[in-house]
Amino acid sequence: MKFTKKIVWTMSMLLCTLMMTPAVSMAAESGAAEELGNSLSLWYCIPFAGMLLCIAICPLVIGGLWEKYKPVAVILWSLAFLIPFAINFGGSETLEQLLEVVFGDYITFIVLLFGLFCVAGNIALEGDLAGTPKVNVLMLLIGTLLSSWIGTTGASMLMIRPLIRANKWRKRKVQIVVFFIFLVSNIGGCLTPVGDPPLLMGFMNGVDFFWSLHLFPILLLNVVLLLTLFFIVDTSAYKKDIAEGLKPEVKESKAPIRLVGAKNIIFLVMIVGAVILSGILPKMVPFFKGSIKIYGDVVFPYTSLLEVVIILLAALLSYKTTNKQVRDDNHFTWDAIKEVAILFIGIFITMIPALLILSVKGSDLGITKNWQFFWMTGLLSSFLDNTPTYLVFFKTAVSLGMTDGIQVIGGFIPKVMLMAISCGAVFMGAMTYIGNAPNFMVRSIAEENGIKMPTFFGYMLWSIGCLVPVFLVDMLIFFM
Repeated sequence: MKFTKKIVWTMSMLLCTLMMTPAVSMAAESGAAEELGNSLSLWYCIPFAGMLLCIAICPLVIGGLWEKYKPVAVILWSLAFLIPFAINFGGSETLEQLLEVVFGDYITFIVLLFGLFCVAGNIALEGDLAGTPKVNVLMLLIGTLLSSWIGTTGASMLMIRPLIRANKWRKRKVQIVVFFIFLVSNIGGCLTPVGDPPLLMGFMNGVDFFWSLHLFPILLLNVVLLLTLFFIVDTSAYKKDIAEGLKPEVKESKAPIRLVGAKNIIFLVMIVGAVILSGILPKMVPFFKGSIKIYGDVVFPYTSLLEVVIILLAALLSYKTTNKQVRDDNHFTWDAIKEVAILFIGIFITMIPALLILSVKGSDLGITKNWQFFWMTGLLSSFLDNTPTYLVFFKTAVSLGMTDGIQVIGGFIPKVMLMAISCGAVFMGAMTYIGNAPNFMVRSIAEENGIKMPTFFGYMLWSIGCLVPVFLVDMLIFFM
């Protein structure tokens, strides 16, 4: 760890020196008038690509070293973007972009995940559940329905451990976790702004809170198709397990199914309420339109501060008032949230240039058709943060100058076009492990419990094979 600290200290000092150099400050002034998105070369996206490749390849090639020096890799790739950016655009602009991503995106992102992770870890579903295909389908369906009301992260953290316990006796269970990520961690969150952050961004830009219920027919179709496919795959694996002599433990008296730590549902409601308040308070109370000035044009809205305080309070109360035995029964550790916190700060920083370029040139992509919005929003959301990606194509749709449809801030978006953007951002987060934060957390929890999950590219084989055909059906039925 001493070596890691030395690397961190050396690189940090180098970056600080660059930011404080007078020549660099002059560069910032001369380049301030030029729009960053137009000025940036695609070469600045190399660190982001490097970050993704490290996440995909390093666990396979140097697993032990990757686990030990993961923070170092994050720092090095972050600096690989920040230092050239500081040299060319100035320390002031670099610091502003860095603080913008930290205060504008990362803090509320990681605090929300932390709160849901902590509270859900204090709830345990106990009882004798045998992981048969029918039981698994039922649990996936329940988790999918919960996702829109307590968020994909909340539903994922609440349901993954009971599902793993029910299938503890099984040998072949990777498909269970993979389809869980598809449905509970992503697709199920499409019905409300609470379900997934992109929809919350739409709500804050004038989309009615319950408008997303228009996506229910698409959700229903996808759930039916994917659960049918899952039942076929899981039944095949189940029969092989039974043929090898594996079977669930038979007890003389079955323990009833019960929810332990149910009082923590109150804290889940607190967290969901905090998210909703952050969207509606500025419209109701003029004070909450204000913000704390951080640096330059970077601000931290009062609503975000209130959201963070409420979520952290809910997590603290949940942790302090719940018996430790509940967390022990859940095999609860902090490893999953630590991994997400470390990796996603690197992802957020290194994707700054990609989002800057996209925000300026997104409208030049020639996208005018519903199916084009669906696929472009989705494909970029698979690798970039789906919230700003949603917002880019949301604004692109507004810029088309439609005179009817859904009235939002700045104009109108045709109903089907907004449906396409929403579905692309939410659904295709399931295409990769980094498409949505719960994906990583579910994978980490599964591996903590002895399930050997697919690699980054191995998971993509699952998602391409299972999800792309379903999305093609969505396109043909709803977006053509």
